[in-house]
Amino acid sequence: MRYLFFIFFVTGFLFTSCSYKQDQSLFERKSSTPDNSPQNNFTNINNYRIKPQDILQITNIQNNKGIVDLSAGVSASSANSTGLSTTQTIVQADGYTVEDDGTIALPGLGRIQVAGLTRVEARQHIEELYSKELKQPLLDVKIINLKVNVTGEVRSPGNIPLVKDRTTLIEVLGAAGGLTEKSDEKTIKIIRNDQNSTVDVIDLSDIRSLRDPRIIVQNNDIVYVSQNRKAIRNNNIQNFSVIVQPVLLLLNTALIILSLTRR
Repeated sequence: MRYLFFIFFVTGFLFTSCSYKQDQSLFERKSSTPDNSPQNNFTNINNYRIKPQDILQITNIQNNKGIVDLSAGVSASSANSTGLSTTQTIVQADGYTVEDDGTIALPGLGRIQVAGLTRVEARQHIEELYSKELKQPLLDVKIINLKVNVTGEVRSPGNIPLVKDRTTLIEVLGAAGGLTEKSDEKTIKIIRNDQNSTVDVIDLSDIRSLRDPRIIVQNNDIVYVSQNRKAIRNNNIQNFSVIVQPVLLLLNTALIILSLTRR
């Protein structure tokens, strides 16, 4: 009977260990590119090229409103020709979606090509077009659909929008509520869905990581925060307990029945 219990014990332990290893095998492949390699020419928001289905938010900085008030004089004739007043020609709240042909439709300008431009280039291009009719237009252009997915041991996992030109891993984790007590700050993975699909492992316990160019996140990156050793050990114990308890109950019942039959 002791031998039988030992077999159950070892089997349960191996089973829980294997099942946990499978759960933690995500994103194991590390990037082979050194931190200071000249090949690390990352595409951040500053040099991101606008693509179809991107969403642009265009604001008139002079009064922090949509571009309609800035272009009212330009768009008046086109608005009247369609039966709409100038005040009805407003910027949609969710921004301007870049069509499949790479264009967006702007008040007073019609469709203009923006695909292939950076955010700054698009702003300069739109300002130049409006400057033909208006005096020194001052605009701000943001690409509001860019995001990073944060998962694992953070307090608020999910998609984090990228609104800055150079958003860092620290800022993304902060926007996700910060790390939990179960997190392993030494092995934070950035899964980059570029042509090579690289996985970079960042050790935030090392102050030198703040100078690592890899912490500048890109659109559609996945940030994965794994569990620390203490959390892993506690999970193993809990998983083992869940499996062993029914086995012990079964063995205890069998021993009771065996004891009663021998009387």
